[in-house]
Amino acid sequence: MIGIIDYGVGNLFSLKSSFEAIGEEVFVSGDKEELRKATGLILPGVGAFADAAQKLHDSGLDEFVREEAKSGKPLMGICLGMQLLFEKSFEYGEHNGLGILGGQVVPMQGKLPESLKIPHIGWNALHITNTDCPLFKDIAEGDCVYFVHSFYAENCDDSLTATTEYGRELTAAVAKGNVYGCQFHPEKSGAVGMKILRSFSSLCKQA
Repeated sequence: MIGIIDYGVGNLFSLKSSFEAIGEEVFVSGDKEELRKATGLILPGVGAFADAAQKLHDSGLDEFVREEAKSGKPLMGICLGMQLLFEKSFEYGEHNGLGILGGQVVPMQGKLPESLKIPHIGWNALHITNTDCPLFKDIAEGDCVYFVHSFYAENCDDSLTATTEYGRELTAAVAKGNVYGCQFHPEKSGAVGMKILRSFSSLCKQA
């Protein structure tokens, strides 16, 4: 059973509904003991990095997520949840992340052509840089997924699995060992997103 981590930040209902739509058992909880029973974990997130990191810390779930990642349990961060996996973010200041993955989160502002709107909202094609990533086993080069973000991860080449083009190459997905991250929203990405969630579910059953 997959556990969606509830720390007061995230689009929990649509994620839960998406897993249920593909026939997977899933629950939402902020209780560490309950979440330990899960075969895999989802770290969601919407909003501001600093606020989300503080809520994770205040709940004690930051150390829990690090411990579960170290244990080998499959963990997937989505959108802001993916950004939290990195060492730090420069979103309106400098803030520490979970440090599970190497890299930083930086603003798009000043790095994209002025003609492009920020936040980046909409469907964009995936360029798969690591075809061995198990999340993408049923995904084809150029498949489109749905993004909503104003910040992106950089200096994360050791975990990079996919990019997308929006005025420049932006990190779209990462993976290292049992830890995965999607900057886009699989739960809002139609059939392609459902395939990614199915692949993650399969990993959880094998763990």
